[in-house]
Amino acid sequence: MKTVKFPSESTVPALGQGTWNMGEEAARKRDEVRALQLGLDLGMTLIDTAEMYGEGGAEEVVGEAIAGRRDEVYLVSKVYPHNASFEGTQAACERSLRRLKVDCLDLYLLHWQGHFALDETVDGFEALKKAGKIKDYGVSNFDLESMQDAVGCGAIATDQVLYNLCKRGIEFDLLPWCRQQGMPLMAYSPLESHGREQAALLDNPGLHAVAHAHSVTPAQIALAWVLHQDGVIAIPKATDPVHVRANRAAADIKLSPQDLAALDRAFPPPRRSRALDMR
Repeated sequence: MKTVKFPSESTVPALGQGTWNMGEEAARKRDEVRALQLGLDLGMTLIDTAEMYGEGGAEEVVGEAIAGRRDEVYLVSKVYPHNASFEGTQAACERSLRRLKVDCLDLYLLHWQGHFALDETVDGFEALKKAGKIKDYGVSNFDLESMQDAVGCGAIATDQVLYNLCKRGIEFDLLPWCRQQGMPLMAYSPLESHGREQAALLDNPGLHAVAHAHSVTPAQIALAWVLHQDGVIAIPKATDPVHVRANRAAADIKLSPQDLAALDRAFPPPRRSRALDMR
């Protein structure tokens, strides 16, 4: 599988697994755990979660899924902005580690900007790093201006943002800037996540035409397109084994220049700076 490298030289698969909306219903936990384990079996060894997801429930799902397999996993979690003071960041991380049943996170992110100064949050991250609780840290939902400020505060490893064929605004400024910094982007909701917006993506005739040419689904082409982008890690969520396998198969699809041109016609790239899309 294609890999992406962080500034610290850690290398991860370009296709990982997301956990947004997991851990919210006890009846679904077994399926969620099994889906993540299948993803690991298929090489999708980066797992992204957050204390916000299911108010810790998703971290508990991940903890069960990776039990006995910690060494295989690149583990990412996030701190709520309202917990992101110097002391609060460290306390939140300790809670996440307990729910995940691990000693250390590979990457810890500020979920979005809040009222605490970023340098205070980064000081908390640095204390966690010194204590061996995290290996790297970064941010999520930061636009270009915020990222330019962030790199002045500390060793920011990544920015996790909404990115897919329908939401291409970051290509105008943020994505090129991150590439210049040698900093990967993490793309959440690469297939959209809400019904109407997902339909606008997956029902697009241009996308269907490319999918038909490859004898795959529109969702697989949409994911393959995100994975085609240099320096981008995609973290789709899947709880159905069929969906998990389809996501993995998307990583093997090779898009031709003609395919890419057709997708640009169907989903035009940005021609000006736009406000950052967020969920």
